Amino acid sequence: MTLRIEKDSDGQTTTLRLSGRMRREHIEELRAQIKAGGTSVTLDLNEVSLVDLDVVRFLATCETEGISLVHCCRYIRDWIAKERFRGE
Repeated sequence: MTLRIEKDSDGQTTTLRLSGRMRREHIEELRAQIKAGGTSVTLDLNEVSLVDLDVVRFLATCETEGISLVHCCRYIRDWIAKERFRGE
């Protein structure tokens, strides 16, 4: 299974619902979707089943830049925290 991105916007806030396996090769497309989403973007990770290290680092950067991560499973959240700790 590959990554599926569904976009939902109310004109002020854009939610990108992600599902499937997210890998490094998906980052550029997601970056473009985030940029097109405007100033308030949320990534809904409820249906993301697998990520790699590059994605974890990307998600950590997203949060640093003010992008909300919602429905993020514990293993991804813990991995993001570990990567932030290593970066300090």
